[in-house]
Amino acid sequence: MQRVVSVVAHLGFRLQALPPALCRPLSCAQDVLRRTPLYDFHLAHGGKMVAFAGWSLPVQYRDSHTDSHLHTRQHCSLFDVSHMLQTKIFGSDRVKLMESLVVGDIAELRPNQGTLSLFTNEAGGILDDLIVTNTSEGHLYVVSNAGCWEKDLALMQDKVRELQNQGRDVGLEVLDNALLALQDLGAGSGGSSPGNSSSEKPRGEAGRSAPGGRPLPVRE
Repeated sequence: MQRVVSVVAHLGFRLQALPPALCRPLSCAQDVLRRTPLYDFHLAHGGKMVAFAGWSLPVQYRDSHTDSHLHTRQHCSLFDVSHMLQTKIFGSDRVKLMESLVVGDIAELRPNQGTLSLFTNEAGGILDDLIVTNTSEGHLYVVSNAGCWEKDLALMQDKVRELQNQGRDVGLEVLDNALLALQDLGAGSGGSSPGNSSSEKPRGEAGRSAPGGRPLPVRE
């Protein structure tokens, strides 16, 4: 199981003024790739950087994939998932918005409780998976895949505009957060709410979620 925590104060951009870099991530073919706040850390610990969904991310560290996998299974690892699309859905009709796009009972989520869900099309076909959290701050915090950034954001933006045209109270911000996910045998218990810093340290180990989804711990 994974617990997702935000570790840097966010820089929010309203729907009406989204910068081009947030509306559409940089292509892997472009010279300039976006970097997560842990980019220098990855380099310092031997991360082999590759282009993925417009970001420069480590595909492997000094340890073998097998060693990294076993370390995560036996201890724990941190995953730098800052490249993922993070959105804030606010307004009194925020639940109506999300329940029109995903499966699951978003209205029944307790404060700071999240759920794995799916974006679906009008025929019920699966578009992408995501995590929706009902924060205690009065908004929904949504994390979805970087590889589906464009279509996921467009899907939510279109629904926001549709509901706003109906006079509904709903809005959307794209968040430029650093984001870490902790994976270990006990990651399902407790944890910090999205938007708050986490003081938890994985026993001197840090890790990285590579494009293939492999945990790659690094010894400091």
